[in-house]
Amino acid sequence: MNLTTLDIIVSIIYFVTAFGYAINLFRKKQNQKLLKIIYLSLGFLLPYCLFLEIINHSVWFLIPTSFFALFYWQFHKRPARLINGWLFMLFWLVFAGYLTLIGITTKSLIPFGVLGLFLIIFILLVAFGIYGLIIFLLWNSYVVFKKESRSLANMLTFICAIGLILYLFLQIFRDHLPHWLLSFLVLPTVITGYFMFVLFNFLICVWIYQFLRPKLNQDYLIVLGAGLINGERVTPLLAQRINRAIEFFHLQKAKTNHPAKFIMSGGQGPDEKISEAQAMKNYALEQGMNEEDILLEDQSTTTLENMRFSKQLMDNRRIKPYHVVFFSNNYHIFRAGIFAEQVGLTAQGLGAHTARYFLPNALLREFAAIIMMNKRRHMIICGIISVFYLLTWLVELYINFHQ
Repeated sequence: MNLTTLDIIVSIIYFVTAFGYAINLFRKKQNQKLLKIIYLSLGFLLPYCLFLEIINHSVWFLIPTSFFALFYWQFHKRPARLINGWLFMLFWLVFAGYLTLIGITTKSLIPFGVLGLFLIIFILLVAFGIYGLIIFLLWNSYVVFKKESRSLANMLTFICAIGLILYLFLQIFRDHLPHWLLSFLVLPTVITGYFMFVLFNFLICVWIYQFLRPKLNQDYLIVLGAGLINGERVTPLLAQRINRAIEFFHLQKAKTNHPAKFIMSGGQGPDEKISEAQAMKNYALEQGMNEEDILLEDQSTTTLENMRFSKQLMDNRRIKPYHVVFFSNNYHIFRAGIFAEQVGLTAQGLGAHTARYFLPNALLREFAAIIMMNKRRHMIICGIISVFYLLTWLVELYINFHQ
């Protein structure tokens, strides 16, 4: 049997298996269907690539394996770090190079088929992605305006959509603009491209953080506060965080019988009748939790203070070393993890479910907050880009003027 025939047989087996698996996922209405199909695909691709290496007497797989090991080590050592996104992307770039190398050296069609599929997706995204993104942002804005208040924080997707529409109009009329102005307008485009790349890395970091699964040996479960309804009742968003913590509490108790204490963390705002911590405690008691299992941290007003004051509370109880998990919504746990690291708290986060329509604006707010946390670095990079480009633009003007 030659390699081409084997490629065809393996491909047929894969597509039949994937099709049946996908039908089963939809029939059982399971979550994360696409991710599970990707896992299945890797389960076919990786062993087949290893088989190709064996018959080719090569060990190229050590290269992507080394990059993945580097990412895995860094991610599990310090999960709330932006470098994890860069390492994750670097691994996939190296893996793409590995597939190319395997395809060239073994003459197998499957690695090239996988690369071709991703190339087609990339071309479609480049060609039509901006139009699809505008439609999605406008649709999301419409849904948010119907269900939420029309505050600036809830208008971020609408603002982004308008910005992209203006960019497309600029491209239409670019032939009618003076050359010097057109050249100058490249600068904001380059800077916007830089921030889009940073945004992409941030989204990857938020996504991979969701895969953390803390051990069932936790001593404290910190629930991060949020605003209250009428100054005394938890919002559905905050209730989701508490429910996630209660779910973990019961799972740990059932599996290991290891006791854990809740720390409800949140102070009292000027428009609130009670502290967020007290409101969260009241809700937890309504869900059947015991009062002696709940501690209150009712002084914090920011996520950083949530972490700092909760750490002080745990340190004062003198139960060391202790293990901690914090709970927030899935879009927020990455940045919360950064704050935990800043105050010296070794803790992982678990995210509660958030309504899908709410996520785009929430993620953009989180991204803006991350940018502000590292504003000096971004100002320096943008400054270097601006100086370099302005010098190039002035040289071009000088040359054109003297011609």
